[in-house]
Amino acid sequence: MKRLLREPLVHFVMLGALLFALDAGLRPAATPGAAASTEIVVNEARIANLAHNFRRTWQRPPTREELDGLVESFVKEEVMVREALALGLDRDDAIIRRRLQQKIEFVSEQAAASAPPTDEELAGYLAAHADAFRTEPRVSFAQVYLDPRRRGAALEADARRLLDGLNGGREDAARVGDRLQLLEPRYEDAPQAEVARLFGAEFAAAVVGQPAGRWVGPIGSGYGAHLVRVDSIVSGGMPKLDEVRPLVEREWANARRQELAKAFYDRLRARYTVRVQRPAPEAGG
Repeated sequence: MKRLLREPLVHFVMLGALLFALDAGLRPAATPGAAASTEIVVNEARIANLAHNFRRTWQRPPTREELDGLVESFVKEEVMVREALALGLDRDDAIIRRRLQQKIEFVSEQAAASAPPTDEELAGYLAAHADAFRTEPRVSFAQVYLDPRRRGAALEADARRLLDGLNGGREDAARVGDRLQLLEPRYEDAPQAEVARLFGAEFAAAVVGQPAGRWVGPIGSGYGAHLVRVDSIVSGGMPKLDEVRPLVEREWANARRQELAKAFYDRLRARYTVRVQRPAPEAGG
């Protein structure tokens, strides 16, 4: 029984019944032959709803005169709506049809929101959509830029000399290399995608594969060559559910909402026989 009560489709049926009951309570009482009825009943539930909406807007209850005005405004709206329906003004109106569609879709969407997911459902969704939640490596590193146009054939020799000095503590990274205003000497906790955007994909892939704590290079980029020291790296991979729970819950809810909306429409669609009368093709077409 508990498992049945957790089923979203059961929630949908219960929610739909509640909405229809609420609508019936707020709607003026209908009499036999309601289509031709000229009686409008503004019941207590409707008046309470009008007062509640006023209080929510103005942060105070309406006065007696204001409440009488709200009732009269509702009566005017009801009169106009009934007359418009009697004249068939709702037919073939794209705005009204779209609004009605949105309202019934809203009912179906509430079914998804009424049934929170279990850990098993979230874990299953995470496993089935691993690529959407997989984290990329993040790296903190320093870099020394070597301009190939300035150094020419001496670039490789200069790189080896500077590497020896930097790793031996005889060179200061802030004082060696060539200036390039587009780049920073250090990058902290940068995602691989961000490094690739700045330096190029090959440079980023090479950097995240380097050992930490030692100057290496030269590593090529779109700018030229770089000596690089990786200070720390956080490997990417599949996160645990607890690490990404809010994100997984949001994506699960979106997917579930779409799934229930489709199932809801499919059930409604099955109640109709649809005949599409297409125009005959034009001669020679």
